[in-house]
Amino acid sequence: MTVKLDQVVPFGRSLDEYRLMFGLTQTDLSKRILGCADGPASFNAELYSRGINITSIDPLYRYAGAEIAQRFEDCFETVFSQVRETTDHFQWDYHRDPDDLLSNRRRALELFARDFEQGREEGRYLVAALPDLPFTGNSFDLALCSHFLFLYTEHFSLEFHIQSVKELLRVAGEARIFPVLTLAGDRSPYLEPMRDYFNTSGCVAHIVQVEYELQKGGNEMLQIRRD
Repeated sequence: MTVKLDQVVPFGRSLDEYRLMFGLTQTDLSKRILGCADGPASFNAELYSRGINITSIDPLYRYAGAEIAQRFEDCFETVFSQVRETTDHFQWDYHRDPDDLLSNRRRALELFARDFEQGREEGRYLVAALPDLPFTGNSFDLALCSHFLFLYTEHFSLEFHIQSVKELLRVAGEARIFPVLTLAGDRSPYLEPMRDYFNTSGCVAHIVQVEYELQKGGNEMLQIRRD
């Protein structure tokens, strides 16, 4: 087992990580993007600084920026102590080692925290959670779900996953989910049933290899488009 968690942790990734995790092109970044379960990622903040406005949702956004940062501080040692004990379960290319990984997570958190209050006022950070989103149909072109679906397979049912993706596809024409591994580093047992379900429900779903890998073998995303 790689990492054992009792709940979803408030860790965020950078714009560069999102670009690699989801195979995002410049054309993708010009689309109407919804980031689901973004947590304290700097993805939104970094894009906004480049003049690109996206929407991020997370139930975490009900809290003030300082409270979110404190939640990170409260749980990081639990996570990183397990990472340090199982370093051979991870690929140390993008992040050099556990300390570099922690440094990168802190950097993303800092960028997020500086942007959060203004972004929340502007409606770029909204309190919402799958599988019920507060948007009309086709509000977005692309929905991204980072480190929530599949990763927390032990915490959420297959039905929850299916309903969540159906909701993503209601509000956006395409959904991408990364990674397709569980916290234990195994392919989620929901992956194939979900791919089959959506491929027989008027969608096109396939697994795509990407250029980002932290969990060993975790260099794939599930991409689903409404046909």
